[in-house]
Amino acid sequence: MKVLKFGAVWCMQCLVMRPVWEEIEAEIRELETEYFDIDENPEMKEKYGLKDVPIFIFLDKDGNEILRLEGLQNKEELMRIIKENF
Repeated sequence: MKVLKFGAVWCMQCLVMRPVWEEIEAEIRELETEYFDIDENPEMKEKYGLKDVPIFIFLDKDGNEILRLEGLQNKEELMRIIKENF
């Protein structure tokens, strides 16, 4: 599983989510994540049809989107989703 994390430096919710993801990544070392700033990566914004941030896109082992979450997320819920889909 891979998680694409989309945010921006001006996004307050993105700043709140950063330490949450740091904790998750420390606890689940085998989880692959990649962060994209939508202002610095407009091609990714277009590719995934993003309108707002933060957005977290979960991909299966073949790179297919299996889930998309928008806005602030609860760490426990993210951990549950990751463990169920790993």
